[in-house]
Amino acid sequence: MIRHNVLISYRSFLRYKSSFFINLVGLSTGLACVLLIFLWVNDELRTDQFLDNDDRLYQVMEIVDQGGGTIVRYTTAGPTGEALATDFPEVEMAVTATTSWTGENVMTVGDKDVKAHGIYASINFFKIFSFPILNGDRNSILNDKKAIVISEALAIRLFGTTNDIIGKMVQLSHKDQISGIMANVPENSSIQFEYVQTFEAFRDNNEWVTNWFNTAPQTYVLLKEGTDVDAFNKKIFDLVRVKTDKKASHRSPFVRQYSSGYLHGRYENGKLVGGRIEYVRMFSIIAGFILLIACINFMNLSTARASRRLKEVGVKKAVGARQGTLIGQYLSESVFISLLSLVVAVLIVALLLPQFNSITDKNLSLKFDTTFIIALVSVVVFTGLIAGSYPALYLSKFTAAAVLKGKLAGSLGEAWARKGLVMFQFTLSIILIVSVWVVYQQIQYTQTMNLGYNKDNVMLIGREGAINGKEDSFIAELERIPGVVGASSASHDMTGHNGGTYGIEWPGKDPNDRTEFERMAVNYGFTDLMDIKMKEGRSFAREFGADSSKIIFNEAGIEFMGMEDPIGKKVKLWDTEVEIVGVAKNFNFESFHERVKPAFFYLNPQQSGTVMVKIEGGKEKETVASIEAFYKTFNPGFPFTYRFLDDDYQALYASERRVATLSKYFAGLAILISCLGLFGLASFTAERRVKEIGIRKILGASNAGIVYLLSGEFTKMVIAAIVISLPVSWYVTSQWLEGFQFRIDLQWWFFGGSGLAALLIAWLTVGLQTIKAARVNPTECLRSE
Repeated sequence: MIRHNVLISYRSFLRYKSSFFINLVGLSTGLACVLLIFLWVNDELRTDQFLDNDDRLYQVMEIVDQGGGTIVRYTTAGPTGEALATDFPEVEMAVTATTSWTGENVMTVGDKDVKAHGIYASINFFKIFSFPILNGDRNSILNDKKAIVISEALAIRLFGTTNDIIGKMVQLSHKDQISGIMANVPENSSIQFEYVQTFEAFRDNNEWVTNWFNTAPQTYVLLKEGTDVDAFNKKIFDLVRVKTDKKASHRSPFVRQYSSGYLHGRYENGKLVGGRIEYVRMFSIIAGFILLIACINFMNLSTARASRRLKEVGVKKAVGARQGTLIGQYLSESVFISLLSLVVAVLIVALLLPQFNSITDKNLSLKFDTTFIIALVSVVVFTGLIAGSYPALYLSKFTAAAVLKGKLAGSLGEAWARKGLVMFQFTLSIILIVSVWVVYQQIQYTQTMNLGYNKDNVMLIGREGAINGKEDSFIAELERIPGVVGASSASHDMTGHNGGTYGIEWPGKDPNDRTEFERMAVNYGFTDLMDIKMKEGRSFAREFGADSSKIIFNEAGIEFMGMEDPIGKKVKLWDTEVEIVGVAKNFNFESFHERVKPAFFYLNPQQSGTVMVKIEGGKEKETVASIEAFYKTFNPGFPFTYRFLDDDYQALYASERRVATLSKYFAGLAILISCLGLFGLASFTAERRVKEIGIRKILGASNAGIVYLLSGEFTKMVIAAIVISLPVSWYVTSQWLEGFQFRIDLQWWFFGGSGLAALLIAWLTVGLQTIKAARVNPTECLRSE
């Protein structure tokens, strides 16, 4: 029977090539989408999951009660780790590190200068974080204050080899001795670095880090087996209050599992509300929708063409075949098509994977390991059973006598089932179209909205080497280069949270208020260079003399302090009295997910660690070349590296842009698969009603009338899908936009345009078949044999 069923299936595929081809293309495309999304989702879920102590490794966070609300941050006071390890028996060991804000530094070996990204970490770092050590003793690798551990790749860049370099010296801010070589940090680690220096050395040069009132490092703890995390969080809730004699009562520490932070990292009002996991869920749902749409095509086309296989069913039942046997045959056909589609889908994925990696900024690959093979088999079986279940049940239910006597008539339930499935397909497709449109409009809004400063053609250069102490001379020389509009420096790169302080005091301030102001140390000319407008007062200028005792707030800062007529008033900055000389109009230094926060500028060229150079538009290439030549002369021995502010700004919305791009492709594929099914149904409908068309044409029906007749039923289904999808899509998109403090308004044409687009696509798809059917010669329609 198996051989017989395979032969019957093969002949059926050959006889009805169009149906077979549509099912194959639809399922292949759907499965390819599922595989691509599976690879991406699996990579996201595996981030930070590779560490040996994953179940016991926690990061210390702080809930901070500010005047403007409650925030959660991952920075802690420098002594936090030591206090937790000493005072709480639940903590096996703790680590203090600078894993999120230490940037690139120049590392020198002999006459070779290499820039690398590193971190500072305390001696237990490699005991808690199981990054592989290739050379060196993990338990003592950071015991020496001057020790440094470098990655395999960095060792090759510096020495050309990884052999016999333990004990050699490298020059950073001071001389360090290589104590170990680690394997390159895996791509699925949220912490990326090329070397590790000791936090003890950092602490010696940064005394502020020993203060409980300053927060900047990160703290990680390894909890003992069996620790009740909820109970532990209650115990450490008052740690900062106790250590500061309640002077920092607004800060409440807690721990969260380290590996959960990548996906679950967004907090609102002190509560966890989501993070990247939302995109993981969204694309998983999209994958399910696309696969379901492809399965619906299979169901519809199989049941629509069931009449061609009724005699086969009748004969088999007449000779004793049971319903279960027939169900098994048709399900096996479905699984076979699904398997064949999977082969095609894998080929599609192999071809598209490089482009997909470019969009997602990942390095995904097809690895046929046990997990992936199980996933493939599961998808094939699931798809085959889902796609073939309804056709199998539908075909196998008929009685032999009714089939062979030709007394079968299409049931109303069958027709409504097919219509309902088509409507469901287009409902999902329209929701995707609306979502893509809204995401695109929001991303465009972030690109075109006035930020309150001009980010275009601004080059950022790190201040190092000979530039330190000679920044004014360096900036003055830069401004003489043709194509340079202006230059200045700042401690803030205008993108994200770069540093804050509670050290602002003003008349009437609530003594319990701990609202953080963003602080920006700047050089002369910075606000003019960035085109930051003043609402009141002036910016810093040399002609006014001692501006180091002056301060400029943004509008949000003045509003928070409740000041009227602020120009000339005095406030205290870190216990030093300063005068307000200007109020800058609000500008967005964080992403549009965040509200504009209080901020201030203070004049301090020595702390302005980033040189900003504005370049004339259209002359970027030659101007950058001239700046590079000057830099190498002014700062010999240091590699010339730079970035553009516009690129940093784009990085704030990298996730949203990827979502927009991927959603665009997936929405297009959903429409394509839906239209394939509609095309097949329209073709079958025209074929089934060919004699009716012939009679109508003989009786005088026009081609237009025939087209209207055949397409009217499909038009009604698509319109019904539009009516169902629009309120759902409005809810979905409005919920997504809630994550932005600055967002577009949902317009009616987002929904009307999407529905109209779906209708036009459906008309075009059906029209190709109906026009072809309407133009057939009536005599050909009525000829029986």
